[in-house]
Amino acid sequence: MFRRVDDFKTIWQQEAEKTLAVFAAIPDAAAHQAVDPQHRDLRRMAWHLVETVLELPRHLGLQVKGTVDLGPDGLIATPPPPTMAGIAEAYRVASDSLLDHIGGWNNMELGRNFTLYGETWTGAFALFALVAHQTHHRGQMTVLLRQAGLHVPSTYGPTKEEWATFGMEAPKV
Repeated sequence: MFRRVDDFKTIWQQEAEKTLAVFAAIPDAAAHQAVDPQHRDLRRMAWHLVETVLELPRHLGLQVKGTVDLGPDGLIATPPPPTMAGIAEAYRVASDSLLDHIGGWNNMELGRNFTLYGETWTGAFALFALVAHQTHHRGQMTVLLRQAGLHVPSTYGPTKEEWATFGMEAPKV
């Protein structure tokens, strides 16, 4: 849980970089990789993260701006851009706007109650949920990358293929 706005900003900047690294690892030709047709593919999952960076903070009174606007249901009304670079740019714009707007908060806002999704959340919990939600979907994306036979970028430590860069063998499975 966040106790200071600056702590959220630091974590968000680090997490946004990890998310952009995952987006960059998705070639456009593999963006339609999904577990099955009834689940989001990589492109749609990445777009969902853009939606969330725009949508969730609005419940906190933060008018995060993006390259697209939200529809009446609070979600982006337009389909994802055709390229992962377009999605990454939309994410970068929304993420930077979030940091700009949260900079106007003082630490007291973290303890304030807000109504999100029919529940009462503190500002601190809502920001934690935003980070955790992104991390959850980023993890799903890395599994899809692995299933597609693509390089998985490291996020919290080396991936199987990256141990060699440290002169070490990957841990045994």
